[in-house]
Amino acid sequence: MSADNQHIIELPLSGVESEHCALIVDKGIAKVPGVKAHKVELNNHKAVIETDDQEVISQVVHAVRNLGYDVETIKNSFPVTGMSCASCAASAESIVKAQLGVVAAGVNFANSSLQVEYVPTVVTPAQLKASVQSIGYDLVIEDSKEAKEALDDLHKEKLRRLKIKTLWSVGLSVPLVVIGMFFMDMRYANFIMWALATPVVLVFGSQFFVNAWKQAKHRSANMDTLVALSTGIAYLFSVFNTLYPQFWHQRGLHAHVYFEAAAVVIAFILLGKLLEERAKASTSSAIKKLIGLQPNTVTVIHEGGHQAELPIEQVQVGNLLVVKPGEKIPVDGAVVTGESYVDESMISGEPVPVIKQADSKVFAGTINQKGTFQFRAQKVGSETLLAHIIKMVQEAQGSKAPVQKLVDKIAGVFVPVVIGIALLAFAAWMVLGGENGLTQGLLALVTVLVIACPCALGLATPTAIMVGVGKGAEHGILIKDAESLELAHKIDTLVLDKTGTITEGKPTVTDAMWLVKEPLFTSILFSLESASEHPLADAVTAHLKAVAVPVALKNIESVTGKGITAQYDGQTYMAGTRQLLADHSIELPDVITEWTTEQREKANTVVFFAGGGEVLAAIAIADQIKPSSKSAIEELQKLGIEVFMFTGDNEQTAAAVAQQVGIAHYKAEAMPQDKATFVKTLQQQGKTVGMVGDGINDSQALAQADVSIAMAQGSDIAMDVAKMTLMTSDLARIPQALRLSRQTVRTIRQNLFWAFIYNLIGIPIAAGLLYPFTGFLLNPMIAGAAMALSSVSVVANSLRLKWQRL
Repeated sequence: MSADNQHIIELPLSGVESEHCALIVDKGIAKVPGVKAHKVELNNHKAVIETDDQEVISQVVHAVRNLGYDVETIKNSFPVTGMSCASCAASAESIVKAQLGVVAAGVNFANSSLQVEYVPTVVTPAQLKASVQSIGYDLVIEDSKEAKEALDDLHKEKLRRLKIKTLWSVGLSVPLVVIGMFFMDMRYANFIMWALATPVVLVFGSQFFVNAWKQAKHRSANMDTLVALSTGIAYLFSVFNTLYPQFWHQRGLHAHVYFEAAAVVIAFILLGKLLEERAKASTSSAIKKLIGLQPNTVTVIHEGGHQAELPIEQVQVGNLLVVKPGEKIPVDGAVVTGESYVDESMISGEPVPVIKQADSKVFAGTINQKGTFQFRAQKVGSETLLAHIIKMVQEAQGSKAPVQKLVDKIAGVFVPVVIGIALLAFAAWMVLGGENGLTQGLLALVTVLVIACPCALGLATPTAIMVGVGKGAEHGILIKDAESLELAHKIDTLVLDKTGTITEGKPTVTDAMWLVKEPLFTSILFSLESASEHPLADAVTAHLKAVAVPVALKNIESVTGKGITAQYDGQTYMAGTRQLLADHSIELPDVITEWTTEQREKANTVVFFAGGGEVLAAIAIADQIKPSSKSAIEELQKLGIEVFMFTGDNEQTAAAVAQQVGIAHYKAEAMPQDKATFVKTLQQQGKTVGMVGDGINDSQALAQADVSIAMAQGSDIAMDVAKMTLMTSDLARIPQALRLSRQTVRTIRQNLFWAFIYNLIGIPIAAGLLYPFTGFLLNPMIAGAAMALSSVSVVANSLRLKWQRL
């Protein structure tokens, strides 16, 4: 909400499944008076509108619903307290209606309750409560349900209902098909089929007829229109033939019924929608998890020195906050007192926690390790780095139009063309058909609509995707949607994150040089590093754990930024940097100096161990390269893919890693936004870019890339944003994923080709085009069989994918 009374509202949409649907909704919103600007983000399932009039919200909601789609709203009832007369109820009602995001509201004085429908992403029950309180009444709300949780519940309920409808439709269609194929001559067969088909068509398939009617009112058409027309006419035609078979017998024709065709179409379409909804169930979880990185409450230190817990929303710039060990940092700021190590891997992607002292910057969502410190809030709310990452992920997801399936691309043309052909065939038979013109015209109309049913078209993509996704899962490749499979075969550029993708993602000891190796010294070093808070110390203790026995050290002292010292048996021992040794006048022997130089050329960090005034050992620590990385990168390059490496690590480390794995192009010290910008730059050069990462810091670039691939051992955020997830840390899975993409896309194209060829040949024949030349008329029964055969052939072709080698 801005100061000039302009409001930007995000409305969560339901039922908008394709670019064609999004266009219909966008045009519908444009017609609502008072909407200053608008757009529909298909990937984010939301409409973004700008208005200066609260009443426009409810008008937009009604407009969207009239088009056959929905805005996800919550309907609830809250007790109202403090009212003493009917005018109190009117006042409370008017104040609630005036709140941004409220679609409808009514206050009942008799039972002291508020019935309200609101958009949960725009207004919350807490805000409604505050508005009622502002005029002297109160609202009793349950604060256990947040807006996002309510939306999730809404989606789960929608999925549950769809599953029930699908199961019932399939269950009733199976005996229908059996009777229609094998027992048509049994007594009362038509009436039994009528009884089985009626609930499928009129109850479980009612949404298609309702949506088709809404489309028709606005002079628009989508796939619902064709489903409704083909199944509706086939059903009504079959009902007529069941009740009045003599109408056809008197004309020398047999009265066929098509109940099974109508029911099976509904069942197939519902099954497709169920599979689609399941795939989309986690669409918003990445953003939800990013938001979840922030704690709900913070500890504020007031001027008197006393501490108080506040909701994070109430934190203001300048507040002094305290962060204890293991807590998440709530907002961006600068350290005032105290020191600690902070895990910033979700921002930088680097595994080594960073030391924070006075004046050090800290960022929201990062995790404090062992120390306690106080810091001054500098950026809060939408200004924090984490908030910017969330916003950039949202924008990248919303700005990309998905690759259009061929079915969606031509749906707007296919539907009216088929209806036009059916009506044209009917009219032609009426004019030219002689005394049987009406009969033959009606049969042609029904035959065209039955044979043009979008069943084969609807199955062409999902069946191939189902098989392709299943095959990928068998090979440790999880694929989120069809878009990634459609695009992956076009990838010519791949951007790899370093930490956790090319490398293991955690520091480990790679080498050690002992000048004096005794069990006692091993135990002293182990005990020293166990007492240290430095993250590299964990690598040393893990390395020595199996061979060392802890000993009791005295006068343990942590030297910030340098290492740790302690005494044992009257001798001073230390572990840390070269500077720590220099402070105690300990020089490095030439052999250690040479060894250290070799290790640093490999981008390893060296920790020195000294005691009794001399160097005892040097330990090399590094984030090791995965065994499969080099060969996988070579294979990708053989496929003609240009490989880039991006990392937040320093130049020396990046150069060493790139050289070891054979990557020519790399960028070091990169911030998250640099990665996303670089991906965008490559895309602007006409490249199809794949991005592989494992950290939250990669999520912007993953969202921006044409195809995003996450490593399963990485963060949940990266996995949620990514279109593909490798269940192992093996990069060799990436070439396999690309080959799987090629096979699946080839199958989809074959399916669509045969589905369209079937329609291109079948529709004219169904209309009676061959009759003047050959006297051949297609029987609607054969049309129904041809429709079923087309679906079977599409499924069979998709199943071939299972036996192709990756």
